[in-house]
Amino acid sequence: MRYDIDAATLQTLLPTIAGAEDALARLDERVARSPVGQGFAERSHFFDAVGALWVAGELVHVEDLVLHDAHMDSRAPSHELTIAHSVLRTRRRIETADPAWALSPVGLGVLTANALEEKGREQEANDPAPAESRLDDQDDDAPLAAEIAELDALLARSQRLLDRHAGRAVSDGPFTEAAARRDDDPLGLFDDDEWNEEERLQEWRGLIPLAEELPPSLAAALLFDAWERIEPLRRQHWLGGLLIASSLRARGKLASHLFSFHAGLKQIRHERRRARDRVTRLRAFLDAMRESAATGLKEIDRLTLARAQMELRFRGRRSTSSLPQLADFVLARPMVSAAMVARQLGVTQRGALNLINEIGIREITGRGRYRAWGII
Repeated sequence: MRYDIDAATLQTLLPTIAGAEDALARLDERVARSPVGQGFAERSHFFDAVGALWVAGELVHVEDLVLHDAHMDSRAPSHELTIAHSVLRTRRRIETADPAWALSPVGLGVLTANALEEKGREQEANDPAPAESRLDDQDDDAPLAAEIAELDALLARSQRLLDRHAGRAVSDGPFTEAAARRDDDPLGLFDDDEWNEEERLQEWRGLIPLAEELPPSLAAALLFDAWERIEPLRRQHWLGGLLIASSLRARGKLASHLFSFHAGLKQIRHERRRARDRVTRLRAFLDAMRESAATGLKEIDRLTLARAQMELRFRGRRSTSSLPQLADFVLARPMVSAAMVARQLGVTQRGALNLINEIGIREITGRGRYRAWGII
């Protein structure tokens, strides 16, 4: 599959590219100059994490994600909520790093959790002791050691039988692929030997020089389309949206914060995002950037109005008042609870309730326990 952009394709996408570029520039200018820009950037982490799961077909409530991030879950976290929290932590990690770090080999190694595996391989290569001696040093009475060895031998015989029927070359020697598997996956139940993630990731990285010659928005759309088609990572497929947001930040198109791409992508119809025509897909991704930027501008207007209303309530207070800190905390979270406010400001929960009542934010739960407040 070719990912080059010819003149005809560029001319077809030119109006959409202009709209996306203009929307991203307006959003970057507003966030950089707005007094609620920092709070908007913090809130966008939560909404983008929820949007990433929504695009993948999973529903995660932003309220549950906020409570889980604060270690105040009202119930046991689900698998989807754990993944959404991984997206949230990864976004924070990318935003605090250098703009070009995420797309560098070191950054991709850390984000894809391959750095530790490569380090382990280097240690094994530098270890003069052979593998047999290291195994002999272990306890011979290790639980399930003999059973696992028998299962490995059975898998080796089954693989040779399948290769023989498929007409592939069969080696009569020991099955060496089993030794290359992960230590925590001896049966190969989680990893697919034919799905080389490192090779696919290198293929995707090879498109970065081509993308650097294109406008930032089109380059981001191209990289995201390649990520969707190549599928470098099966377990971290959501990482593609974060990497293109990092590319926009690295090229200075959106330097004020890490762009929330999934928030706009979930507003695009599935038929357009998964169309067979590449031009249709690229246009859909560019429209997603424009939609996300438009949503961000509306959110900044809403947060600016809410901050102005809260400032009227603590204007004229003494300099040691905690209300300004509470206002900043409320702007940085989609919702807050009394326990979260108490922990953030270092007051009691009774004092947190009094501060919440004084600042005048609305309650969004309407129940006696697990009450929460936010900007509506």
